[in-house]
Amino acid sequence: MDVEKLLYKKESYVIRGACFDIYKKFGGAFKESVIHKALVTELKHQGLRMENQKRIEITHRGVKVGVYIPDIVVDERILIELKSKPFITKEDERQFWYYLKGSDYRLGFLINFSPSRLEIKRRVYDQARKEFSA
Repeated sequence: MDVEKLLYKKESYVIRGACFDIYKKFGGAFKESVIHKALVTELKHQGLRMENQKRIEITHRGVKVGVYIPDIVVDERILIELKSKPFITKEDERQFWYYLKGSDYRLGFLINFSPSRLEIKRRVYDQARKEFSA
């Protein structure tokens, strides 16, 4: 991967760094709501703009068919979904990719603060679309 062409490189770096800082302090010992508040606080401290629980319309053929509510939207262009469970399942990943694909956002992070490790899955819309276009 060409790092110079990385989508939203600065924001991605800040998001990953904030996650590592939060994990270093709290580990995977807390509920998702605690991690969520800590991450929002840290990202704001780092200068990023946050929206919590933003309602995103999902459309099909120009008709609203549902609403997706991500945990965090960063700078009006990056979705973040948080988990606090033993591990991210294939179904978690698949569901997140469909959320990303169904929105107008190009980049998303699926982040799990597990008791054993921090998992950060960075996904770009085009990659998600290619993987699940069948």
